Amino acid sequence: MALEKIVEVKCLKHTYPDETELEFCGLDFSVEAGEKVGLIGPNGSGKTTLLNHILGFLTPEEGSVRVFGWDVTDSTPAKRIGFVLQNVEDQLIGPTLYDEIAFSARNFGLPEEQVKKRVDKLMKNLNLQQAKNKLVHYLSGGQKKKAALAGALAHEPDLLVLDEPLSELDEESTEAAIELLDSYLTTNSATLVMATNSPNLPLFDTKLSLGGKVVQKLKN
Repeated sequence: MALEKIVEVKCLKHTYPDETELEFCGLDFSVEAGEKVGLIGPNGSGKTTLLNHILGFLTPEEGSVRVFGWDVTDSTPAKRIGFVLQNVEDQLIGPTLYDEIAFSARNFGLPEEQVKKRVDKLMKNLNLQQAKNKLVHYLSGGQKKKAALAGALAHEPDLLVLDEPLSELDEESTEAAIELLDSYLTTNSATLVMATNSPNLPLFDTKLSLGGKVVQKLKN
């Protein structure tokens, strides 16, 4: 039996106000349930643009983007998606680290006791306990990245869309984040689409190279 297609992107084209044009054609991009896809490519290759279309933050000039069968120009099933933006400052709303991580779970109606249990576990896994009550504004760059990642996981989504979630992390924090992601994806049979400049991360079973106007599948 064929697996559910979680993400489907067909010959996407987007033009920015400064007339920068990006196209993703050649290999139609699709992600099946439980697949872990790494988007590889240099700065400017379109990784962030592609992810922002999957999240519905950008509207394609041409082509189509569907997530869980929904056309993202109409709506997206937000409860089933967790994300980390390239610039986490654009998504952090605080006020404290604890509140930031708890936001998605609270927003989707989880009981506070369950929210606390999840947030405490995520903070422990990412070594954030000491910053629990710290104002988000005063967190370090690495702490902000970890807060965004923890917040993306707190409501236990089916799809993770992550844009360079490991940048600004030291070696120990990177290892902890990879371990957390790998455990979460395996335990929850979740799907991953992640932009990275580190193609050899052990998380991926599929890697796609973005460059020029063609998406190419890389051999593992």
